[in-house]
Parts: sequence; structure tokens; C-alpha cells
Amino acid sequence: QVQLVESGGGLVQPGGSLRLSCAASRSISDFRAMGWYRQAPGKSRELVASISSGGSTNYGDSVKGRLTIARDGDKNTLYQQMNSLKFEDPAVYSCYASIGIVPYWGQGTQITVSS
Repeated sequence: QVQLVESGGGLVQPGGSLRLSCAASRSISDFRAMGWYRQAPGKSRELVASISSGGSTNYGDSVKGRLTIARDGDKNTLYQQMNSLKFEDPAVYSCYASIGIVPYWGQGTQITVSS
């Protein structure tokens, strides 16, 4: 069983920055891949970023250049640093981790952008 707990969401002004964390209940070296998805009301779920066990990263077009995904094996934690937040970024951001083809999900954390 895998548990993922996100934190760091909240209210941010346009142009601001936010860092999300996703703490895993087991060593992140067990995961084939980890990443973040987001879903806004009325919209389909969208890949934000992912990182493979080998360290390869992939970013969604809407966040490229504004977001960095990283992980800390000592803390078993995945991070997402998002800068220059826009009005189109608000959503529930969910962390995932996969073991083989089986994905596990966190409960999600809300990001709100408002001036």
C-alpha cells in the first residue's frame, strides 16, 4: 500500500509562486514514476509534470518554463515549484506515484489564484 500526502496549496496572487510537496509512505526509489496532475471545475484532468525513476522530466505545455518538478529521496518527497502563477492555474493538484503500471494518488491540494 502506498500513501501520498500533498501539502502547500493555498491562495496566491497572480505572478506569485507556490511550492507543493507530496510525501510518500515508502521509498520513492520504489516508484517507476511520480508526478502531478491538476483538475479544475468543469475541465478534464491535465498532466502538470512527471519525473521517471531515472530522473527524466516531462512538463505540460501550460506550465512549461514556469514549473519545476523535483524529488528528495532522503525525505521520500516529491516537489513542484510553480512560478508566475496565472488566473488559469487554479485547480486541485494531485500527486501520483506508480509501481509498475499501478498508479497511486494523493488526496489533492487546492491552488487558488486571486488578486
